[in-house]
Amino acid sequence: MNQFHGINKNRSYFEGWYFKHQNEGKTIAFIPGVNFDAEGKKSSFIQVITDQLSACANYPYSDFHVCPRKLAVRLGHSRFSERGVKIDIDTPAVKCKGAITYGPLRPIKSDIMGPFRFVPFMECNHGVISMKQSLNGSLKLNGTTIDFDGGTGYIEKDWGSSFPKSYLWTQCNHFSDASCSIMVSIADIPFIGLNFQGCIGIVQFRGQEYRFATYSGVQIIRSDETGFILKQRDCLLEADLSLNSAQKLFAPKTGTMSRVIRENPSCRARFRFYRGGILLFDLQSDDAGFEYVEYSRLTAKTS
Repeated sequence: MNQFHGINKNRSYFEGWYFKHQNEGKTIAFIPGVNFDAEGKKSSFIQVITDQLSACANYPYSDFHVCPRKLAVRLGHSRFSERGVKIDIDTPAVKCKGAITYGPLRPIKSDIMGPFRFVPFMECNHGVISMKQSLNGSLKLNGTTIDFDGGTGYIEKDWGSSFPKSYLWTQCNHFSDASCSIMVSIADIPFIGLNFQGCIGIVQFRGQEYRFATYSGVQIIRSDETGFILKQRDCLLEADLSLNSAQKLFAPKTGTMSRVIRENPSCRARFRFYRGGILLFDLQSDDAGFEYVEYSRLTAKTS
């Protein structure tokens, strides 16, 4: 999962990693990545998102370096790896410097894409690198120092040609029960001339892992801007999500970072999980990440 997938790509391609850090009501995520447009022009970037700001630092492709066999990305003077991040960004929009080290990563049991990982023409692929890891360190962001000692982190990645035209994504690992971590994505998937609503999701709870996925027969009972209900065999996952301080992010469209989406880095959420009709947990958090992109709204904004 940590390998660089774009080694043999030449055009209409993107690859990006998502490193999220939270502590005591403070959130910051970094998205280092590369994109190759339809003409083969290559560039790289680091997007920075907090509850108050969103900014993008752009770099020439020559400034991008990645290890093809493990998680190790360098962009400019910033470093991203399974051991932590070292940040040195200096642009008119964002100045950020410091380091955060990670405790042991908490990976999932197997590739979240399941059998779809073998399909070479998927529009967008998704990978979960760590559902949760402890944090130590601090960052100075635009003159303010943010302490992440004792905080929690999350790492995932995406690669392909474009983000789905419509989708829901949420992630949360900050609950009163520290064993719980959740990630769910529900998206419109183009496949061999057809479209279907696909789902991938993971619940980690008290040493157990539960997977919700199209390839495992999940039923998407509800999915909208207020949350979702998923059912798979004897498991039921319900989520109520509240759009909060959405920040602007750039997203890929045929390899060009030309789409504008909105992410809530930390919003209020309530998750309920049942197995065999028995409620295993009913947990709330103010630190859930949430993106909801509806195709009709996107069309209206970009037309």
